[in-house]
Amino acid sequence: MPGMTWTLAPEPYDSPAAAALWRAYYTEVSDRWYLLHRGRHTDPGELEREIAAASGADLAPPGGALLLARYDGEPAGTAGVRLLDAATAELTRVYVAPPLRGRGGAALLVGAAEEAARALGARRVVLDTRGDLVEARALYARLGYRETAPYKSDPYAEHCFAKALPSPCR
Repeated sequence: MPGMTWTLAPEPYDSPAAAALWRAYYTEVSDRWYLLHRGRHTDPGELEREIAAASGADLAPPGGALLLARYDGEPAGTAGVRLLDAATAELTRVYVAPPLRGRGGAALLVGAAEEAARALGARRVVLDTRGDLVEARALYARLGYRETAPYKSDPYAEHCFAKALPSPCR
């Protein structure tokens, strides 16, 4: 649509917009897993417990950042980074609302998250994803991420990726 644009900016992890997008993201990936493996949607009580347990506080400065994308002014997606060590940041919560997928928002979010990671001092970004999230795996490969050995123990981390961040120009 002509005139429709993406804007990205840092956002507190607990803002109403960030919380709503976290809920949408978690609901979608959880339901996708449960439908694939259990033939049902996520139990509502379990969903609420898991959403509450992963507050996103680690995506706040000084060791992290959460970026919120807006499309034509409306909250539309997120991407977060958190430092794992002085040189490595983890990319997480990459999400674009379903009606806005295919419009370049995910690549913009990942690029902005890489810049945020670099600003935190990271020289490398890692991430994990599940095997059934084929769209995510294709996005990361397209953006220069390479599959790598696991960097953490998590039953849902079926595929791990890494990307070196180029040094900024001085």
